[in-house]
Amino acid sequence: MEDWEVVPPIGGSCMSPGPGARRRNHKDEDDIIGIFATLLIPGKGGPVKDQAILCSRRTGKIIYLGWPSHIPPVYYNVHLQEISVVMPGMWECHAHFMGASPRRPIDSNNLAMTNPAEAGARNARAIKDTLYAGFTSAIELGGYATELQRVVEEGSILGPTLYGAGGAISMTGGHGDVFEIPYGCVHQALSVNAPGIHAGSVVMLQVDGIDECRKAVRLNLRRGARLIKVFASGGIVSRDDPVQYQQFSDEELKVIVQEAERNGMICAAHAMGKAGILAAIRAGVKVIEHGSYADEEVFSAMKKNDVMLVAAITPLDAILNNEDKYPPEMYRKTADLAKVHKDAYRNAVKAGVKCALGSDLFGGPGTVQAAGINGNEVPLAVEVGGMMPLQAIEAATANGPLTLGPQAPKSGQVKEGYDADLLGLDENPLDGIEVMRNSKSIKYIWKQGKLVKAPGLDPWSVLDR
Repeated sequence: MEDWEVVPPIGGSCMSPGPGARRRNHKDEDDIIGIFATLLIPGKGGPVKDQAILCSRRTGKIIYLGWPSHIPPVYYNVHLQEISVVMPGMWECHAHFMGASPRRPIDSNNLAMTNPAEAGARNARAIKDTLYAGFTSAIELGGYATELQRVVEEGSILGPTLYGAGGAISMTGGHGDVFEIPYGCVHQALSVNAPGIHAGSVVMLQVDGIDECRKAVRLNLRRGARLIKVFASGGIVSRDDPVQYQQFSDEELKVIVQEAERNGMICAAHAMGKAGILAAIRAGVKVIEHGSYADEEVFSAMKKNDVMLVAAITPLDAILNNEDKYPPEMYRKTADLAKVHKDAYRNAVKAGVKCALGSDLFGGPGTVQAAGINGNEVPLAVEVGGMMPLQAIEAATANGPLTLGPQAPKSGQVKEGYDADLLGLDENPLDGIEVMRNSKSIKYIWKQGKLVKAPGLDPWSVLDR
């Protein structure tokens, strides 16, 4: 465990107010929840012992953080529930809620062509499992999160706060193309000029040329996208080479980024090969997903241009540990890529590139890449990326909102005025980061001040409250 300074309490009792306490007289008294954290890991900065946290259910914000003896008199009657370890809700910064079938191969055909109604039913389970793994916020980079967020907000299903990109943008013949079926069928399903009823409401969009690139951003904006995702290189689940070639011209990439920025959004790029990574950075992309062949030149460009990295190690290990469940070509490409990808991640951390965490899970329930194992990325940031445990938790919490650029909410930290998204654990992850792999280790979850997970709490009852 790394060294830190633990700050002691300042005067008075940890669990009760000092002399002269006055009875609370507050019109919203029933809307305040109180937590006493034996150990608080705030998301940014070192841990602190014996902290009181007060949250407003009405606003969903943290309204007090500090020593229990310093709680304002108006809140003296608030009961403090004692929790061993409290930390911020985590941010999943590379999710996919595509609802892929567990009965078909995990490939681009399955991902792109699954019926939206069928996908939606699976996604209801997937977003609940993501939340229960400790991720109170999720950035989705291709899928149905733009639609799912509306259903979460209305209280029909349980899930994290979702920030969707809509359809990930691919060129014809690129990472998001579906090579297993004829081009005409793909064009009708995925093109921005498609005549079909699903145009503009799919997990991927196929575009060519500046005008179609601009239209793709606008179609995603129409769906309610909060950021834009583009494929700047090939990848593992596609037929194309993830290493050698840049996808999209510089001009096409720039218009995608510029159109996003005009609407207050940043652009994230799937980029594995060095040519694609550098092209994305030149275009103004602010988040690089994967970065498999990044080197010192890339790290320098990322730091100079304030570009973040989301390495996403979980899918590599999922494929390598389940060879029989993947097409042979996908397994071979993963095996070829894994070592250099992991080396690049470690070197990026050493170079001081700012990192957030994302699992890139896209399988439906019952698959080896099903939602709910998102927490794997936290210990992997230590094991593979070389981070210290406290650094990995910061990447999973405080750094998450930064991947949204100017739309970043006050979230990912236990701090007054920030979202009351909190996790309660019995074990200290700074003593053993492996605890974050197991969603059952996270006993309590508050999302925007509302208790959504606790021992004995029925998830359906949460929706009825």
